[in-house]
Parts: sequence; structure tokens; C-alpha cells
Amino acid sequence: MALGKIALGVMVLAAGSVCAFAQDASNPVVASAKELFVRQSGYMVAAADEMPTDKYGFRPTADQWTYGKIVAHVIQANYGVCGMLSGDGPGKGPALAETTPKDQLLMGLKQSFDACQKALDGLSDSSLGGTITFFGGAKKPRARALLELTGDLEDHYSQMASYLRLNGMIPPSAKK
Repeated sequence: MALGKIALGVMVLAAGSVCAFAQDASNPVVASAKELFVRQSGYMVAAADEMPTDKYGFRPTADQWTYGKIVAHVIQANYGVCGMLSGDGPGKGPALAETTPKDQLLMGLKQSFDACQKALDGLSDSSLGGTITFFGGAKKPRARALLELTGDLEDHYSQMASYLRLNGMIPPSAKK
């Protein structure tokens, strides 16, 4: 009898795994992008929170962006790109600058990620071939905006992680 219960439990777990895979298998590109988005957005919020307020003006060299500018840029880029993904066209987020106080930038970053999550939740692989108006008015497939989102988050998180290390801190991705 105990062996039968164990077998039944294994079958239930296997069925759940198959269902989860089937959902991802129907939209493997969007599902993969969502995985990257969730990981990178979590790291970025944690990194933005970790950097002390007085270091938001830090820049490694005169030619590089300040930490605050990176955060402000990500917010604006998220609204722009995720508006393209949702089909609403490039969105406009709140008017935040590199000198905006840290607490407002952090809130704006979280809100921009919420807006992107909503856009990603409405996306399917079959919609990626649809035409969008990309930056500069260029007509591109929606897939281009999805690639832009994931690439931009990885690029700017690497900046944030480097800036944290240059200030003696360990970035979120290195803490696990």
C-alpha cells in the first residue's frame, strides 16, 4: 500500500512537471526572456537599494555615467521598450534624472519593472513577428524589443555591479 502511495505521488509530480514544461514549450522564447527578466530585475533592484545614497553621484571616470544616471536610464528604457512589447508604443515613465533622490529612483525602478512584467505577461511567441515602431521610427519585429529589454538589463546590471565593487561592496549576483 505504501509503495502505491509513493508511485501515485511520483506520477502527480511528473504530471505537474509535464504541464509546466508544456506551458513553457508553447512559448519557449518568451518564457526564456521572462526568466532572464526576473533574474536581472531582482538583481537591479537589490543593487539600486544596496548603493548608499551619497554614492549615486559616483562615476568611475569623468566619461562614464553616474550610478544615478544608470538607474534613471533603465527606468526610461524599460517604459520605452515595454510599451513596444505591449503594443502601446514606446511608453513614457516618470520624469526622473540622475540627480533624483535615491528613494524616488528606487521606487521608479520597481514601477518600471512592474510595467514590463505586465507587458511580458501579455506576450506570446506567436506575437514576436508583429511589426512595431522601434527607436528612431524604424519598423522592426516585436522580437527586437524583447532582445533589447534582456540585453539592456544585463548590460546595465554589469555596470551597477562594477560600481558596487569599486565602492567596496559585493553585488547581489555574487552573494549567492
